[in-house]
Amino acid sequence: MSGNATSVHLPARTGMLVGRSHTTRPVAAVRPEPIAVDLGSAQLRIWLGPGGVLSVPVGQGLRTPVVRRGRVVDGPACATELRRLLRDHRTPVPVGALVVACRPVLATPADQEATRRVLNAVLAPSRLLFVDSVRAGAIGAGAAAGTLLLADIGAQLTEVALLEDGRVVAARRAEVGTRDLNHAVTAAMLADTTTRLVRELRQEPALRPLVRASLARGVIVVGDGATRPDLTARLVATLGATVHRAASPRTAALTGAGMAAVAATRHPATG
Repeated sequence: MSGNATSVHLPARTGMLVGRSHTTRPVAAVRPEPIAVDLGSAQLRIWLGPGGVLSVPVGQGLRTPVVRRGRVVDGPACATELRRLLRDHRTPVPVGALVVACRPVLATPADQEATRRVLNAVLAPSRLLFVDSVRAGAIGAGAAAGTLLLADIGAQLTEVALLEDGRVVAARRAEVGTRDLNHAVTAAMLADTTTRLVRELRQEPALRPLVRASLARGVIVVGDGATRPDLTARLVATLGATVHRAASPRTAALTGAGMAAVAATRHPATG
């Protein structure tokens, strides 16, 4: 997990009135609960702790989408949507929380900076960290240990990653997803695209042993595509491997980012 972190130290509350004497006793500042965010191409989601997930469809009621192919394309409108989401759910967010944001694999620095500007404007975090969505998906699926192949088949992106003990070793992505399914793009074609990305990884000589080991274990599938039996059945046939669907595939990445946020509060950055 990477990202420039800016620490803000909250002042301790002081001044307790006891009888007629006024003493100053420092009280430990209470850290705001961590937050996780997934700005997906279909849903904007905010994790506010176990069982506390807020979401809104991307572009609902808007002329143009605010996120396209995993990229924030209209920062001010995206910030407005997030504020509306929090307001509609009457959910106050304390200033200074630690925020972990999902980042599509192979995202550019410009993509990350666009997300950073939106989240700084809406959430004013003390620390903002990024986690690759494939890594977050593995954590959320409870499968981060060992060598693993994970496919995140989302609304407008398909990401495939080879991970080793939660670290992304190599990854590929294609700008196609379940939102593209129609008479021209079929579930079989989307599964074939996913298989092609796996084969690209397997063509790298240094990766072949790891890909072979991970295929023997089976491929973890998260994202909206994991909810389509026709797509996953095709993956089994084309990959020649078992396909494991995450228990809650649409929110696996957000859940994993939330778990990473909790872990980060227990091991704060130093310096």
